[in-house]
Amino acid sequence: MAILINENTRIIVQGFTGKIGSFHAQDMIAYGSKVVGGITPGKGGQTHLGLPVFNTVKESVRQVGAEASIIFVPPAFAADSIMEAADAGIKYCVAITDGIPTQDMMKVKNFLRRFPPEHRMILTGPNCAGTISPGRAMLGIMPGHIYQPGHVGIVGRSGTLGYEAADQMKRLKIGISTSVGIGGDPINGSSHRDILEKFETDPDTRVVLMIGEIGGPQEVEAGIFAKENMTKPLVTYIAGLTAPEGRRMGHAGAIISSVGESAAEKVALLKDLGVTIAPTPSAMGDTVAKVLAGL
Repeated sequence: MAILINENTRIIVQGFTGKIGSFHAQDMIAYGSKVVGGITPGKGGQTHLGLPVFNTVKESVRQVGAEASIIFVPPAFAADSIMEAADAGIKYCVAITDGIPTQDMMKVKNFLRRFPPEHRMILTGPNCAGTISPGRAMLGIMPGHIYQPGHVGIVGRSGTLGYEAADQMKRLKIGISTSVGIGGDPINGSSHRDILEKFETDPDTRVVLMIGEIGGPQEVEAGIFAKENMTKPLVTYIAGLTAPEGRRMGHAGAIISSVGESAAEKVALLKDLGVTIAPTPSAMGDTVAKVLAGL
């Protein structure tokens, strides 16, 4: 099992014929993902990388049964592309694009709320690395070779820390069920809690690693959810223990603006909730290994 994507997921690439979209589409195809085409308005009817190009997402859903989408569209147009995917009936969308204006993402969130929950598209990102179910499918920009199939779920705001965690675990012969990047922007499509809910119901996931950072309440909200609803152990690493207050640190959402948003405060609150804390980034794999050994 896996969450969000598997080897049968029919994927389209929005921004397919651009340089970045082409590069990562080739990677996903080489990995074995079921990419069935892409979207570039004005180029419909052409082929690219041996696959059909469509003018609209609705055409791809109708003609090749597209179910999932990945966004490689410039920031000014990315929100419209996400909403187009939702309107066309895409079930899962990964927004890779960095720099989407916050106001545009507010429009996206409000647009998605128009749909009843059972028909609402799941969105992860923007500004994320994507999602991978190792050995099955990759919908993102991560180096697929460092992810070994297994039973640990990963959810994180930082793509590079997600890569580091996967590499550490591979060296320890620990595999991943699915790794999900939710992005580091202030407003994102899915929260840590949203993804924890999915891992809790996945029979193939035994432990979850949550990689958080300064800014926002998401990690603590996820910890509360885990204490009240999860049967699976939750391990967490929070980046930014030395970050100064009021200064943005890399991600647009990584800024301490109120009580409870610093790394130290989050760690203390999560410890009180019974979450196992990885003390340093280099200890993520070892901490997960200890938890797995205790099951």
